Amino acid sequence: MTLMNKTAWEIGAGVAAVAALAGVAAWMALRKRPTPEELELSRRRMLVQWGRLVDGMLLDICEVPAEDGRRLNMLLFSYRIAGVDYECTQDITQLGAVLDVTQVRAGFPCTVRYQPGNPQNSIVVAEGWSGLRKGLPRLPLMSERSELDVERARPGRG
Repeated sequence: MTLMNKTAWEIGAGVAAVAALAGVAAWMALRKRPTPEELELSRRRMLVQWGRLVDGMLLDICEVPAEDGRRLNMLLFSYRIAGVDYECTQDITQLGAVLDVTQVRAGFPCTVRYQPGNPQNSIVVAEGWSGLRKGLPRLPLMSERSELDVERARPGRG
C-alpha cells in the first residue's frame, strides 16, 4: 500500500472530522452569549444557594452614572472575615421590585452572603433573599395605648 492510495474509510473519517470541526466552529460563532444582566443574575443565584453568611454594615447608597448614560444604584457595605476587612459595592438597579431604595439606611447592620473561596464576591440583596435588617423596634406611644391599659394604670385601681 502506498501513501497515494487512500481507502474509503480514511476518506470518510477525514470528511467526518472536518464536518465536526466546522460544526463546533459554527456553534461557537453563533451561540447566544449571556448578557451582563444574565451573568449578574446567575452570580446572585449562586451566592444565595451556596454563599456563607456574615454580619456586615451598610456604608452608603448612591447613584453612579454608567457608561451608557443610565444611573446605577450602588449599595456600599463592609464586612470582616478571618480578620480581613472587605468593602464592596453591589449594583441594585435591577432589584427595584425586591428592594425599596428609600428604605435603605446607612450605618445599619446587615447580613452579607459571600463565596467561601472568594470572599470579595458578595451580596446583600438578591431575588428571594435580603440581608437588610429592619430598623430599631418601635415602641408604642402613649397615645397609641388602649383605653383599657390607661384604665389599669390609674392610681387607686386594683
